Amino acid sequence: MEFRKLGIATLGLAAGLAILSCATMPASNTAPRSDESGPDQVDWKAVYSDVGATGGKVFALDPTASAIRIYVFRGGAAAKMGHNHVLSAPQFTGYLHLPSSEFSGARFDLEFRLDQLEIDNPEYRSGLGKAFSSTLSSEAITGTRDHMLGKDNLQADRYPIVRIHALQIAGEAPKFAAKVRVEMHGQKREMWIPLTVEGLPDRVSVVGSFVLRQSDFDVRPYSVLGGLLAVQDEVVIEFKLLGT
Repeated sequence: MEFRKLGIATLGLAAGLAILSCATMPASNTAPRSDESGPDQVDWKAVYSDVGATGGKVFALDPTASAIRIYVFRGGAAAKMGHNHVLSAPQFTGYLHLPSSEFSGARFDLEFRLDQLEIDNPEYRSGLGKAFSSTLSSEAITGTRDHMLGKDNLQADRYPIVRIHALQIAGEAPKFAAKVRVEMHGQKREMWIPLTVEGLPDRVSVVGSFVLRQSDFDVRPYSVLGGLLAVQDEVVIEFKLLGT
């Protein structure tokens, strides 16, 4: 009888590990409210062409020279048996408008698609130390993508776009504080984030990071076996954006 109980518990743990290895940022099973909808498509090039016509400089951010990294962490009492994940956005659209030498009236917008995220690039994982050093199989990466973006999780087919829009900028070069509005999963949240801006006046480099809590966007962090294995609510987003 004891061996049978042990076998059942082991199978349950193995199943939980298999699911967790394919789960990154799952969403609540609660149906979206009627006022929740994905952002409409925006022609950002046209928007910033109009903004630039009022004066100042417009910088187009270059995805090939920039980096956006999203770090998702394992949790629960058996966290060491799971995996941390590194997501990246190799494609995005971003613009910065600087109306004068002062940043008080500056504006920037950044947009990327969840269905274009790259998951667990071995090169990115290898440079992060022991906690990210494991190499995941192509099957595990595919499973993570399917689970994370599926109808029971982030619903990338319904909410494919993530946007970050600057509402207010304070500070002096090169250190600034930006109040931004983040749009994700049919929700909008505001927060302050620190920025380092360099390279002006002909080029721009914007470096920053912030913590995003999945539950703030009606996304419920995944857990299994009563929380023995889980995904932490807090996600770290880092970026270095270069533009001309």
